[in-house]
Amino acid sequence: MVGNAIAAVVSAFAAVTETGLGLLAESRSFGDNYHYLLHGIVAIITPTGSTVINRGRIAIFTDDPGWHGKQLRLAFADLGYSSDYVSLTNCCFTIESGQNPIVIPGFEQALPDAAFVRGVPGGSLEEVVHYLDILHALKVMNIPVYNDGRAVERSVDKGMTSFLLHNAGLPTPLTWVLRNRADALSIAESELKKGHLLISKPLFGSQGEGIRRIEKMTDLFWLTSSHGVYYLQRFVHCAGVGFSDNRVFVVNGRAVASMRRRGKSWLNNVARGASCERIDLDAEMAELAVKATAALAMDYAGVDIIQDKDGHYTIIEVNSIPAWKGLESVCDITIAEGLADDLINRYLTI
Repeated sequence: MVGNAIAAVVSAFAAVTETGLGLLAESRSFGDNYHYLLHGIVAIITPTGSTVINRGRIAIFTDDPGWHGKQLRLAFADLGYSSDYVSLTNCCFTIESGQNPIVIPGFEQALPDAAFVRGVPGGSLEEVVHYLDILHALKVMNIPVYNDGRAVERSVDKGMTSFLLHNAGLPTPLTWVLRNRADALSIAESELKKGHLLISKPLFGSQGEGIRRIEKMTDLFWLTSSHGVYYLQRFVHCAGVGFSDNRVFVVNGRAVASMRRRGKSWLNNVARGASCERIDLDAEMAELAVKATAALAMDYAGVDIIQDKDGHYTIIEVNSIPAWKGLESVCDITIAEGLADDLINRYLTI
């Protein structure tokens, strides 16, 4: 019965497309249902042979879908929505009478019902502004964008993140963001003389790229700006033995999962070889993570929190496009399902 239904669906779609059976991209069973992704169209086939066509289409903005992209597609399919990967580098504006002003490959006939931002490419200032303009424009046209352009802007700029956290009264390390090299050196020298270490970070960056720790005066010879801007932050010594911090995953104002990351060095990024440990999320850490996400107006976030040697929590970073593969390896939760469910039920369900 199921085999006949599958054949019927494939034949039906083959009749209105040019590549026929080649459209069958992937399939996966979910309990008693089977989901077939056919060129962005989802057919849900039950063991009785009935089929349900998709409820809508989602654009997943990414240049590297990988494991996370696949998890999202399957999660959206489980809710009856098809999804397509799209690079923001291929999107553009066409300001012309009678034309859709936003051009998204694969969505020429109609804009997506919603967009999930899984990655924003780097590039020149003009290129990055263009990518963010696409996200802003979609929101202006009442297309839900998750996280939206404003949230991405606030989090990708470490200086603005530090300001917003501080402005919200949340604990975050002492930070200086400035252009003048002489002033940056003076701050660094003063901190070192007081017995503090400093972290120098690029204003834009992720996964620990370009971060350096300033430990002694001779390190100041290597103090460099990031495209003319210095971002200096007082180093926070963590509690316990070795190096560690905590990642808290927040969705729609609720902390849903957490882990401890133990770094091989003072950098605790999983991409840099840090190991993941499951932890019980205490109320104080959960509250800080939720408040940090709200301060940056995000739908969801990965919030990095460190406990210092005095036992106090400090928010290090708030990520608007966080990875969660490491988190899932130690937690009994499927993050993609929670994200897809939140987007659909909060923004698309009438």
